[in-house]
Amino acid sequence: MKILVTGSNGQLGNELRSLVQDYPGNTFIFTDIEELDITRADKVNDFFKLNHPDVLINCAAYTAVDKAEKEPDMAMLINAKATGILANACNLHGTVLYHISTDYVFDGKGFIPYTEEDKPDPVSVYAKSKYFGELEIMQLAGRAVIIRTSWLYSEFGNNFVKTILKYGRERGILNVIYDQIGAPTYAKDLARVILGSLSNVNTINGVELFHFANEGVASWFDFAKAIVEMAGIDCRINAIETKDYPLPAVRPNYSVFNKSRIKQRFDLEIPYWRDSLRECLKRISSSSADKE
Repeated sequence: MKILVTGSNGQLGNELRSLVQDYPGNTFIFTDIEELDITRADKVNDFFKLNHPDVLINCAAYTAVDKAEKEPDMAMLINAKATGILANACNLHGTVLYHISTDYVFDGKGFIPYTEEDKPDPVSVYAKSKYFGELEIMQLAGRAVIIRTSWLYSEFGNNFVKTILKYGRERGILNVIYDQIGAPTYAKDLARVILGSLSNVNTINGVELFHFANEGVASWFDFAKAIVEMAGIDCRINAIETKDYPLPAVRPNYSVFNKSRIKQRFDLEIPYWRDSLRECLKRISSSSADKE
């Protein structure tokens, strides 16, 4: 298969790139804004005509959650309009679209793990832009997979794990929110699921929606505690409430996923979040050692 990856310089894109050798026989085309401007329908269609991808894995996204409150047009352009452009191109060229969405499409007022049947109620600009992107796919795509995920981290790019490692070493005391509950997701685990599922790509009909995160639940406080303990950092983590750390964009207080559908559809065993965190920290430590 010929597999096109957009937004390939981000966390998930880099993890997909790192797994290419495990999927021989496939041709991968990795692009970012420099190679393909997904906000331009003419550029996208020209690229599809030239390369004829069988699968598109769309990792491109506007992810600056708080900045989106001041840049709603940019968030909507990338997360909604561009997603519609890609969905339409996939439909025209017979390409199966894989698209990554977010737990933020829910308002977080529930207390039971969210299923794919639960009605989204996005609150922030970022959340709305991602949900509108989902709607674009449902309206325009022929065959597509939407995977909502949560609290994504990786050895690549900027994320919560790297932030805690940095400031934990620098400051020795950190205040971290304890009343937002979700599930950390290691981007490499998500990348493995996406690439592993491609053996079933011919069985995808219409638009299929899935929830994926690592097993277990945690607060940001729990997550931060685990990071410093596993990394051997002498840092005290203090638990604070959301109201004590105000941010421009509202976050869901509860965004745990029910993952039964994706586990059954692709016969998955999903790793526990602490086990995946340990694997990621080892990779970060190894990468840092290589640079020294």
